[in-house]
Amino acid sequence: MEPFRSHREHTHPLTLTGGFTLTELLVVLAIITVIMLVVLTSQSTFNKTIVLANTAYDIALTIRSAETFGLSSRVLSIATANTGYGINFQKTTPESFTLFADSYPGIGQPGLCHPPPVNDPTGPNAKPGNCSYDAVQGEKVTTYTLGNGITVDDFCAYNGAWSCANSDSLASLDIVFVRSTSEPFISVNGAYSLVTPATAACLKVTSRQGGARFVYIGASGIITANATSCP
Repeated sequence: MEPFRSHREHTHPLTLTGGFTLTELLVVLAIITVIMLVVLTSQSTFNKTIVLANTAYDIALTIRSAETFGLSSRVLSIATANTGYGINFQKTTPESFTLFADSYPGIGQPGLCHPPPVNDPTGPNAKPGNCSYDAVQGEKVTTYTLGNGITVDDFCAYNGAWSCANSDSLASLDIVFVRSTSEPFISVNGAYSLVTPATAACLKVTSRQGGARFVYIGASGIITANATSCP
């Protein structure tokens, strides 16, 4: 028989061999915070750009609709045959604009911007309107409000030289289309010049968060929502 022997168990202290230090955790947290800020800022900038671009295209599409109505001589309850349709912009209300039917004055009355046919001044080819918006005459079709902090910050007309609302004395701009030509009839400050009419217009659309888009309306009915700039 083996003699009794005492066996001692040797224990070793438990040591940590993995994990993160507080400094490492703080560094990781800082990196995550920076990445989130970059992502959120980029997303906000992207959304702002998209909304501004869409609004510029919506304005251009509305102008195109006025052109379509005018060329097709669309008749509404407030309009008569051959009525032109236009868009009115006001410096005092940059957050909205108005689509209108240019029905005043009527055919045969003074103040028309479309010279009546010589041989038949009140016939089927005669056109009403003075190529500008007359709110008191019931010409309004609808008013559009832009929203999202977006405004028509400036508008310009070309008449041998450019003049704009912000740098010159333009208080209003009217862009009218009427059959049977796609060329716009452009009025400045409520008046159309039969002698030297404006042939082009430009709108500067801006966002409160920054950025700008430009809508150009040129001779022959050219309408673009991504022009390089206004003068």
